[in-house]
Amino acid sequence: MIDVLVGGGGPAGLAAAIHAALAGLEAVVVEPRTAPVDKACGEGVMPGGVTALRALGVEVTGRELRGIRYLDGDARAEATFRGPGGLGIRRTTLHSALHRRALGLGVRMLPGKVGEVRQSADRVTAAGITARWLIAADGLHSPVRRALGLELPGRSHGRYGLRRHFHVAPWTDFVEVHWSRYGEAYVTPVGDDLVGVAVLSRGRRGYEDHLAGFPALTASLRGPGATEVRGAGPLSQPVRRRVAGRVLLVGDAAGYLDALTGEGIALGLATAGAAVRCLAIGRPEAYERAWVRLTRRHRLLTGALLAAGRRPGTARLIVPAASRMPRVFSAAIHALQ
Repeated sequence: MIDVLVGGGGPAGLAAAIHAALAGLEAVVVEPRTAPVDKACGEGVMPGGVTALRALGVEVTGRELRGIRYLDGDARAEATFRGPGGLGIRRTTLHSALHRRALGLGVRMLPGKVGEVRQSADRVTAAGITARWLIAADGLHSPVRRALGLELPGRSHGRYGLRRHFHVAPWTDFVEVHWSRYGEAYVTPVGDDLVGVAVLSRGRRGYEDHLAGFPALTASLRGPGATEVRGAGPLSQPVRRRVAGRVLLVGDAAGYLDALTGEGIALGLATAGAAVRCLAIGRPEAYERAWVRLTRRHRLLTGALLAAGRRPGTARLIVPAASRMPRVFSAAIHALQ
């Protein structure tokens, strides 16, 4: 019997496996896709996420990010990060680095899916493997979460995300968030001649239709897209709880509100670490409280921005208000580091 079975080999799952290995626990990751795995992602890692990666011994390279900038017409607001900056990094590059580190620590990678989960007082069995614990890191629409009855159905806010890259030299070392009446576009430098542009909005229109709502941005994107469009959603995934017996949910599987503040990777790494620490001391029930504490500021700020942006008229007030209150805007950005 192994110590930790990790269902899902994305960033959160690989981080959980690395944490487990560093804690002296035997970990196995079950993932149906071959590395590196790509997905719709803004690809901006906040400073806390960069620090967490380095603490895991994960070496990553990308474009340094100095801060966050909001733009809406002539209105703009920006805040620089305190201390070390963030990092713009291709999702595939990040995944490869985590995958290498996990393999280097002796983590076994098995192709497959978790499937049925059976547990008793002292063990859990899934994917033909018996372990002391199962960490479910199987994404936004987690099958494990659904099978265990941990989701809250019927409460999705219907926002979707779409991402594509463009071959253009980055014109900024900030993550730029362009606002419109119907959603946001996130510009992240990820290479010397490559930027990623992710759009978040309600409804399921095509990428080009969404992007047309940001004429100032599209003027900077010369030529066709460099990669195919990838999508995800609906983004809101409320969860009843994150611990069910010997199963713990981490990353997007643990519940998701929205990608608006760009903290997905950082929170995935943080919750993975918290889950393993609770298992290492034999207190899985403590993870629920740890998750609430780690995600509190994200949930409060993201919830407030979503509420303000729910009406088109109100959404157009967000950037002007931020530009008039730079200290408040900077404080909000620093709280997310």
